[in-house]
Amino acid sequence: MDEDVREIRPGTDVRGRARVLAQVHEALFSGGRAPVQPRGLVARSWRRARAQGVDPDLRIPPDPAGVAEVERRRERSGIRPVLAELRAALTSIAEDSRHVMVVTDSDGVVLWREGASRVRRLADDIGFAEGARWSEGVVGGNAIGTALAEGAPVQMFAAEHFLRAHHVWTCTAAPLHDPRTGELLGIVDVSGPAETIHPMTVALVGTAVKLAEAGLWRGHERRLDSLRQVAGPLLAGSTGPGLVVDEHGWVAAATGFAGPDRVAAPREGRPLAVHGVGDCVPEPVPGGWLLRPAPGPRMRLVLDLGATPPRAVVEGSSRWVQPLSVRHAELLLLLAGAGPAGMSAAQLSEAVFGDGTHLVTVRAEVSRLRRTLGGLVLARPYRIAPGVEFPLPDLTGCPLVTRSTAPGIHRLAHEP
Repeated sequence: MDEDVREIRPGTDVRGRARVLAQVHEALFSGGRAPVQPRGLVARSWRRARAQGVDPDLRIPPDPAGVAEVERRRERSGIRPVLAELRAALTSIAEDSRHVMVVTDSDGVVLWREGASRVRRLADDIGFAEGARWSEGVVGGNAIGTALAEGAPVQMFAAEHFLRAHHVWTCTAAPLHDPRTGELLGIVDVSGPAETIHPMTVALVGTAVKLAEAGLWRGHERRLDSLRQVAGPLLAGSTGPGLVVDEHGWVAAATGFAGPDRVAAPREGRPLAVHGVGDCVPEPVPGGWLLRPAPGPRMRLVLDLGATPPRAVVEGSSRWVQPLSVRHAELLLLLAGAGPAGMSAAQLSEAVFGDGTHLVTVRAEVSRLRRTLGGLVLARPYRIAPGVEFPLPDLTGCPLVTRSTAPGIHRLAHEP
C-alpha cells in the first residue's frame, strides 16, 4: 500500500493528530509557521485548489446538477451495472459505522449517496448530496476530488480537507475504471465524522472497487460470448481473413489469421488498420462489427499543422479529416519521429513534460488519441501502425512548435 494514501494508522492518537492538522491548515493559510508539513498528496491538492481560486471558507458548493441532469448521468454511467455489488460491499458497513457510501462520475458529480441517516443529514449541511460536484476545482482538496486528480486511492482526515467546513469529516475514495478500456468511470467513496476514521477503510474501499471492476469484466465476457454466436455464421463464409469485434474493439472471433485480443474501437465509415490484415472497413453486425480487408491504396496519414485547430488527414480507400487538440498533434509528431521502434509511456512523458513521472496523463491522452484515429496508433510501445505512411511535416517556423512547451517537440524540430 502506498504510504501516502492514509494519514491515520493503527495506534495513532486520532484527536491529537486532528489538532496538529488544524494547526498546519491554519498556519499555511494565514502565512504562519506550520508545526509540520502536510503529506505530499495533501500539499499537492492544496496547491491545485489555491491555483484554481477555491475559497477555503466555502460551505456549500455552487450550482449542483438538477434531478433531471443527475438521472441523465446515472443512465449513462458505466458504474450503474455494478452498483448492486458496491452496495453489497459497502452500504451495510456504512450504515453500521456512521458513514455514507458515495459514487460519483468522472467529473466528480455525486450520482448516488447511501448510508447512515444521521450522516446523510450532516452531509446535507455542506451540500454533499446527489448533484454536487466534488472536484478539487470546486471544493478543494478532498478524497473524491484528489482521487480524481491523482488517479489513485486517497484518504483525507479532518483538516487535511481544503475547506474548513470539511474538517469534521474523514473520507476514503478510490477510482473505478472500465476494465475493457481503462477509462475512468468515477469514484467510490466512504465518508463520515472524523472520529470514525479507521485505517482499514482504505483496503475496504479498494477491495469493493476491485470486485466491481471484476463484475464489469464478467459482463464484458458474457457479451463477447453472445457476439461469438453471431460471428460464427458471418466468418464461416469468408474467403479471406476477417474478425468480429465488439464496440470497444475486443475480438470475439477471427478467421484466416491468428487474431489479436483487441483492435482499436471501430467507427462507421472509417477504415481501420488491423495488424496482420491491413486496412479494414467496419461493417455493423448485431452487438459489434465485422472487419474484413478493404480494397484500395495504402493508408496515408498527413498532419496539417497550419489549420486551426490542427487536423489529421487520412487517405486510403476513402478520405477523412479529424480535428486534433494541440496535445494530440504533439503526440503524433513525437511518434512519427520515433519511427517503427515507437515510444513507451515514460519516454512520451519525458518528451512532453520534461520528466518521466506523468505516466497516467500520457496514457490517458494516448488512449483518447487512439479512439479518435482508430488503428492508426498502436500500443506497447506506442507507435504508428505498420503499413501507414506518415511523413513528418516541415516544422520550420511552425507556430505550434514555437508555442509548444514539450522539449521533445523542440528537439524534433532542430534535428538535422
